[in-house]
Amino acid sequence: MIFDQMFRKAGYYTVIPFGYETIIPELIQYTNQSDRKELIDNIRSAPDFALVSHDPKQVLLVEVKYRSRIDIEEIRKTAQLICERWKLVWLFVASPDGFYFNSCNELGEKSELTPLSDKMISRNVQDEFLALIKDFISG
Repeated sequence: MIFDQMFRKAGYYTVIPFGYETIIPELIQYTNQSDRKELIDNIRSAPDFALVSHDPKQVLLVEVKYRSRIDIEEIRKTAQLICERWKLVWLFVASPDGFYFNSCNELGEKSELTPLSDKMISRNVQDEFLALIKDFISG
C-alpha cells in the first residue's frame, strides 16, 4: 500500500497493480488450478506493479519489498531470482532507513542500493510515507 499510495500521490506515474495477489484470484475462477500449474507458477513470480510515467512515456515493472533492516546480500539474491524470470524489473525496497530503487540487473552485479530519487518522489512525500513505515514497525 505504501508504494502504491506514495507513487499515486507524487502524480508523475500511473500505478497499475500487476502481481500475483492481483491476477491469481481472477484467473482461478476461469481455470482449474491443477491444469494451469505452470501458468500459475509464472504469475506467482510476476512483479507487483507496473509504473507508467506521464512524461515521457516509460513503463517500469516493479517488485516491492519491505524490510525492517537491510541485508544487502539477501536483497541481491532476491534481485537475482527475479531476473531469472523477468529481465527488466526494478526493485523498490522500503525500510525504516529509507526507500531504495534499483534495477534487478544492477543489484545482481554487486551494485549497492540506490536511494529513491527526489526526481521520482519528492523528499516531502518520501518523508511522509517513511514516517508511516516507522510508526508501523515501532507499533
